[in-house]
Amino acid sequence: MEPLQTSSETDNDFALFVKKVKDLTAIDLAQYKEAQMKRRLATLRDKKGFASFAHYFKAIQADKAMMAEFLDRMTINVSEFWRNPNRWSVLESKFIPELASRTNRLKCWSAACSTGEEPYTLAMILDNLHLLGKSQIIASDLDNNALARAQEGLYPDRSIKDVPPAYFKKYFTPDETLFRVSPVLKRGIKFERKNLLHDPYEEGFDLIICRNVMIYFTEEAKRDMYHRFAQALKPNGILFVGSTEQIFSPSQYGLESADTFFYQRKA
Repeated sequence: MEPLQTSSETDNDFALFVKKVKDLTAIDLAQYKEAQMKRRLATLRDKKGFASFAHYFKAIQADKAMMAEFLDRMTINVSEFWRNPNRWSVLESKFIPELASRTNRLKCWSAACSTGEEPYTLAMILDNLHLLGKSQIIASDLDNNALARAQEGLYPDRSIKDVPPAYFKKYFTPDETLFRVSPVLKRGIKFERKNLLHDPYEEGFDLIICRNVMIYFTEEAKRDMYHRFAQALKPNGILFVGSTEQIFSPSQYGLESADTFFYQRKA
């Protein structure tokens, strides 16, 4: 049985774990808020029966299933369709028509898309506006398990509670105790794995949606990502963020407030 670690040993144990994870996976846990991440991963480590992060790292390095579970825990896979419905209504009634009026083909990115509810919501809106066939939707996440669930497109009733009735009737079919999204929506979305803190971003987006994710990162990481999101947008393109993620002084990123939780790249 391992002796209990002192506070400094615990800190060093986690710091070395962070370094090894970055070397192995290019995932930089140092750019996440440390107290939250350390607590979340310590709970998982303890559940698996390891007394130190050093031993836990050896286990996830050797076991693909355990590595997948680690990635699932460190990412925040909590999502639902039409989260904060009034903001999606603003996107549908105001920003999508404005963006579509400036281009023949909308280019959209759902960053940190989790299990797919967000990009599917966008696809429904675009299809309802007869724009899905003239749009490109890229949906990315770090977690392969979440992406697989997104591509499967099967959801419990708690995920769809805010879907407007007309949309629910048109785009969902019951599948035993779950609900399956329409193949029309699946064909409109390209899912891909991306590390927002490490991988390069494409450019030329009309719309980037990144909601309820930035709150888990350090202030330095957030500043870097906002700069990169702004550069990835076309002039006048829109960044749509979560209800807890108001950007203070958006002008430092070349953005300006366009509505509550919507920011526009300056022309």
